[in-house]
Amino acid sequence: MLIVILGHPAYPLMPWLLKPYAGSLDSKKERFNDRLSRCTTVECAVGRLKEHPQGPSRDLGSRQTKAEASLPQGPEPEATEKCGRRPGVWTGVAGCCAKTTIAPLDRVKILLQAHNQHYKHLGVFSTLCAVPKKEGYLGLYKGNGAMMIRIFPYGAIQFMAFDQYKKLIKKKLGISGHVHNLMAGSMAGITAVICTYPLDMVRARLAFQVKGEHKYTGIIHAFKTIYTKEGGYIGFYRGLMPTVVGMAPYAGFSFFTFSTLKSIGLAQAPSLLGRPSLDNPEVLVLKTHVSLLCGGLAGAIAQTISYPLDVTRRRMQLGSALPDADKCLTMVQTLKYVYRHHGIRRGLYRGLSLNYIRCIPSQAVAFTTYEFMRQLLHLN
Repeated sequence: MLIVILGHPAYPLMPWLLKPYAGSLDSKKERFNDRLSRCTTVECAVGRLKEHPQGPSRDLGSRQTKAEASLPQGPEPEATEKCGRRPGVWTGVAGCCAKTTIAPLDRVKILLQAHNQHYKHLGVFSTLCAVPKKEGYLGLYKGNGAMMIRIFPYGAIQFMAFDQYKKLIKKKLGISGHVHNLMAGSMAGITAVICTYPLDMVRARLAFQVKGEHKYTGIIHAFKTIYTKEGGYIGFYRGLMPTVVGMAPYAGFSFFTFSTLKSIGLAQAPSLLGRPSLDNPEVLVLKTHVSLLCGGLAGAIAQTISYPLDVTRRRMQLGSALPDADKCLTMVQTLKYVYRHHGIRRGLYRGLSLNYIRCIPSQAVAFTTYEFMRQLLHLN
């Protein structure tokens, strides 16, 4: 457009042709500047009225209302909420950070739970020392790649589902409070487990392998082998029943315990345990070290309640990798077999002390990161 105007034959005559309109343009500019100055003056008056709301002038109060209506407003609450409702990525990051810190402990726990023939005579700390000697330090992270692929969607689905189920239960059933959190947490945990269970199966198979006895060369090869040799898609869901049965109390009690500790702490000692939220100063949130402590305690309580079912799940997942796989086909059958042959302490609760070590930092980091991301995304 500029090129067309500059190249027009009448361009040299433009100033002469526009000269009659110069006065009107100048007057319009003066009127605009005058309005702008009056608008600025009203804004100053609005600021003074906000500092002294009991001002004597009614006229100034009416000017305040008009000025505030004309001033640009911030985004609507709905728009802000929509912009902030993208916690999936960040909650997935929270889960990845939590699991990465305890990946070596996860590997050792799988070896002990299923009584791997190379480490079944050792305890927790002896196994932690024996794995690097036999398989190198990278042996502690065997199966970590599959775990990262699994935990990213798992953490995202769990935390997002928890918020959605809370709203759904409150809306449909009219339930709120601690029972509300318990039900929402249980449903969120079950949803996340079902969606990511095949990845958990592959991760367990890879982590149970010992150097020199590899049955699977990688994640894709494990998927192909399980699919072709263990009944197709059904093979990926071995042990799903004890997982779901155990996940309900685990996820439910972890969210229930954390929410209960948080509400009690902020109610009894708000100045000592709480601080204003970053996105809403009127809302109190737990201080970082308090949130870590509450998250760790919530994870420990939930693990104690559901741990025997976790042992059952792991044995059923490993399936053909175990010499006694034919005796661990159902949940009840596996529970009876483990109890009869190994007892309670060395069977149903084998590796529990290690689980405390791994679940406390894991849950602490997960809940603390979740609370921080809620503030960062303006969800409070």
